Amino acid sequence: MNGRIAPSGMTATEGWSLERLTPPSRLYGANGLATGADGRLYVAQVGGSQVSAIDVDSGVISTISPMGGDIVAPDDLVFDEAGNLYLTEITEGRVSMLTPGGQARIIHGDMPVANPITWHRGRLIAGECRMGARIMELPLDGGAPRLILDNVPMANAFQVGPDGKLYFPVMGANEIWRVDLNGGAPEVVAGDLGVPDSVKFDSKGRIVTTQVASGQVLRIDPVSGTREVLADLGPGLDNVSFIGDRIFVSSIPGEITELMGDGKVRSVVPRALQWPLGLAVDGEGAIFVADGTFGYTLRPGGVPQLAGMIFYPGCPGYLRGVAPGAQAGEWIVTTGTGSLARYRPWEGASEFLSHGHDRLMGVAANASGAIVFAEQGTGQVHVAENGTVRAIATGLDQPMGVALDGDTAYVAEAGKGRIVRLQQGRTVETVVEGLGRPEGITISNGTLYVIDTQSKSLIALDPASGAQRTIATHLPVGAPVGITPKYLGPIGDMAGPMINFCGLTAGPDGTLYLSGDAEGSVLALRPAA
Repeated sequence: MNGRIAPSGMTATEGWSLERLTPPSRLYGANGLATGADGRLYVAQVGGSQVSAIDVDSGVISTISPMGGDIVAPDDLVFDEAGNLYLTEITEGRVSMLTPGGQARIIHGDMPVANPITWHRGRLIAGECRMGARIMELPLDGGAPRLILDNVPMANAFQVGPDGKLYFPVMGANEIWRVDLNGGAPEVVAGDLGVPDSVKFDSKGRIVTTQVASGQVLRIDPVSGTREVLADLGPGLDNVSFIGDRIFVSSIPGEITELMGDGKVRSVVPRALQWPLGLAVDGEGAIFVADGTFGYTLRPGGVPQLAGMIFYPGCPGYLRGVAPGAQAGEWIVTTGTGSLARYRPWEGASEFLSHGHDRLMGVAANASGAIVFAEQGTGQVHVAENGTVRAIATGLDQPMGVALDGDTAYVAEAGKGRIVRLQQGRTVETVVEGLGRPEGITISNGTLYVIDTQSKSLIALDPASGAQRTIATHLPVGAPVGITPKYLGPIGDMAGPMINFCGLTAGPDGTLYLSGDAEGSVLALRPAA
């Protein structure tokens, strides 16, 4: 398999044209990196619950542990001398092993936000990426772990240095620390960084470290403390690995880059969206793309421009649903941690409107300032207006997308395969039923449009009669055909459950924009002139 393969046969009916605004991604994100004995680069992909191996010269990508397999949300990985692969499963809070023959077993199952892992002379060491994190040595026979250090403010990808001490990035302190493997007080090696999230050593004993917020790759001499910038690749960097003296860096949006020296780089796998979720179009025609950890602004003919990420000051968190705010460039978002917020990227500021919800999905706003949003976990739909939040529908089965036509709300009820209409003071009315799994929904020129991720189609609906017609088929939406993805739970306080949500929105000219979440793209469906 040459990476993430887009579905073929995507078609639009007569009167519509279909195009990709962003290219499909080849990886479901890119997190931990490890170099195998075969010379390939192995990549852990949290969002896709997948491990892939890349031939860095040919670019061929092979799946080692597939989506829907035994390994769930792998974040970091390391090999032992026998070729066994050890992985931290961040949403499961555990460490597992994958044998060269593909058999999986759990090594340790009590490690919330399990993230960094390394192997040193027969010893397996793993840690947590949370405030108050622990770093532990794990016996391979399932015995009790040995604590090396606790109360660490967010440890991440680490390695034992030439001096035999464990060096690790401390994201919550913006520093790099080291500690004796037998325990004791940690020492600060470097500070005032760009939020370090990996520490690896090159063949000369120098630290190479990625900075998730600043996007820099630094080389630091652990003895003298001198540092140099090897590359500036943009925010979202995650990990480092070496093939000989060649340096490779991963970025959360599915990018793998080789550092060539003198600031030059080579793209092994290009940066792309992971699995775009909510979409919105503002009054100036800019498309807002909520991509979980990241938020982007996309203008016609352009490339996605970063508008926010969870490690940016002022970003409200993991972004799922999005609608345009009253001000130009303002986002109204639902987050993976259960909040409704206004986000102003140009200020780096958020205003939270409601907290404590269970799996928020789509959101929409009308001209009078009312904001309607769906809470999948409780089966409710809420409205926020005049400083208050109240439920306007309860007992729904997995409400996902919402669309507003004045004071009338339309909701895609994924669990029942139907579209319902909600009006002030009136009961839920069914507009159409018998769909597979409706998710994204929008209204344009009096017509409702809905994405059915089960049938992989885009459907136009008459809200008065319920009459429907399919205008696009074989779309790259929802889970890949034949695969049942594993549920991905929360990542500590950083992100709630990583649930797919195929967003849909309409531009002022009637163009429909949808999330090709199965391939990591944004697509446009344009009506004929």
